[in-house]
Amino acid sequence: MSARDGYGAWQPTYDNSVHDSMDLGILERLTSVRWSEARQVVDLGCGTGRTASWLASKGVVTIDGVDVTPEMLDKARALGLHRRLEEADVRATGLPGAAYDIAICSLVDEHLPELGDLYREARRLLCPDGTFVLVGYHPFFIMASGMPTHFDGADGQPVAIETYVHLPSAHMAAARSADFVASELREAVIDDDWIRRKPKWERYRDWPFSFAWVWLTSG
Repeated sequence: MSARDGYGAWQPTYDNSVHDSMDLGILERLTSVRWSEARQVVDLGCGTGRTASWLASKGVVTIDGVDVTPEMLDKARALGLHRRLEEADVRATGLPGAAYDIAICSLVDEHLPELGDLYREARRLLCPDGTFVLVGYHPFFIMASGMPTHFDGADGQPVAIETYVHLPSAHMAAARSADFVASELREAVIDDDWIRRKPKWERYRDWPFSFAWVWLTSG
């Protein structure tokens, strides 16, 4: 399914099926981002608002969000954590430029056929000395396991969402084209916590599953 349709169908069970270690856990490990000092944050691909909930727990007060899926936005709106929510593509948000201290994009890039427009839009949105945080599904896991982003549909059958592989070199090229410089990179692997939740994933132990890049504006 397309990302828009897939996440629309996944929305009722999404928050209960995404493991925090994949995204929120790796955000916790970042040391170079001063979340509580951000005046305004833009949440690109805000989904149900789970990233906004985490941001609020770190002291972020003002969050604007965009997402391409109306059903996800409805769930985020019910939380009341965003100042503004827009139905828009993360590559062309329509939000004001040079307005945000931090742009965050979590579990989105793997659904885009290329990365350049995402990085350029994040750069446009950020003020001088801004920070772009990108969390994604690890390309090595996608390639080695052959497992796209997926969920169980209403009939119990797995549903795959269009998924693309972007190597670290592709992220570096896109970031450089948007005048970002790398500040931090973290990777999460399949560990005991994952295997307690998914015992059949023992065969994936120590495989990298997700990553987080921190990029700084370079001028």
